[in-house]
Amino acid sequence: MTHSNRARTSAIRAFLAAQSSAGLVLMAAAVIALAIANSPLGPGYATLLHAGIGPLSLGHWINDGVMTVFFLLVGLEIKREMVDGQLSTWPRRMLPGVAAAGGMIVPALLFLAVNRGPTASGWAIPAATDIAFALGVIALLGARVPASLRVFLAALAILDDLGAVLIIAIFYTAGLSWPDLAGAAVAVALLVGCNRCGVQRLSVYLAIGVILWLFVLRSGVHATLAGVVLALTIPMRRTRGRSDADDPSPLHRLEHALQRPVAFLVVPVFALANAAVPLLDLPAGALAAPVTLGVMVGLVIGKVAGVFGCAMLAIRLGLADMPAHAGRGQLFGVALLCGIGFTMSIFITLLAFPDAPLLQTEAKLGVLIGSLLSGIAGYTVLRVARR
Repeated sequence: MTHSNRARTSAIRAFLAAQSSAGLVLMAAAVIALAIANSPLGPGYATLLHAGIGPLSLGHWINDGVMTVFFLLVGLEIKREMVDGQLSTWPRRMLPGVAAAGGMIVPALLFLAVNRGPTASGWAIPAATDIAFALGVIALLGARVPASLRVFLAALAILDDLGAVLIIAIFYTAGLSWPDLAGAAVAVALLVGCNRCGVQRLSVYLAIGVILWLFVLRSGVHATLAGVVLALTIPMRRTRGRSDADDPSPLHRLEHALQRPVAFLVVPVFALANAAVPLLDLPAGALAAPVTLGVMVGLVIGKVAGVFGCAMLAIRLGLADMPAHAGRGQLFGVALLCGIGFTMSIFITLLAFPDAPLLQTEAKLGVLIGSLLSGIAGYTVLRVARR
């Protein structure tokens, strides 16, 4: 194995290890949130999340402010993988790319088959995969899952995140404020100018990034997208056979600095704030509501059909190769795990139904049940499947 390949393998292993551990923490946060919401503390907890802190409520600070750091890390990972990682060439992009596309289109179509009218705006909810949760389940299986499948799942989830970002930007943008968009454009121009001029100080980019976030927050575009835009302007050098530690560019430094805080603080805090579904107070028929069913069917059936079906089609047509040391059963098990949609699915729920608490609750219920069923099914298949 060349030095370049070893460097890339080391980087992806570090990413997978961090995400696997984060998935277990995220599971714990979701269980705690559900326990609080269905205890005597539930009403007080909901009141706390709606408490005003300056111009925003605590819940909005978490979803519009803290989650911007999550999207910043997502943007950094997308850029690194596209420029100098597992997605840097078209042959490497083919299998996860085709699988990710199928895994977004089929669940959306199944949701729309169940929902019409106002509830159809939630079509993108089952289209996202939660990489931390999925890798957390794989971590429980140890050596039963080949490393190639873990890399495939990570690459698929990164492309999935890219698709989710584009969906949020295009379909879930409210009325626009053109003066604030102009201010955001100036901030982006400054960031690009700093990149072109060779500025390497992260503090400069982060300071302009805060200004960008303020303009985007006021513009009508969702504020978290400022994190992705900022990430794409952070300077990065190709490793060319060296590890990131040998010659750390600003992007590598920032990505490494953010991985643990995002994994073990930002995302669990988001789960604590948004997975608190009061199951005991659900109205009759909530389980059979179109939104609940649409999300569940999209995650449990749509994801595996889209990911596995498109992946196998690409392999059959000779467009891509089966991941090394993996069998069809194992690929099917990983496709099932793609139905775990937690973080991004709940985030899109908040955008799809901003003024409809009941629809938000139904969608979250569908996300929780669909993700649980997908996780159990994927774990079971991977445990018994042969290489």
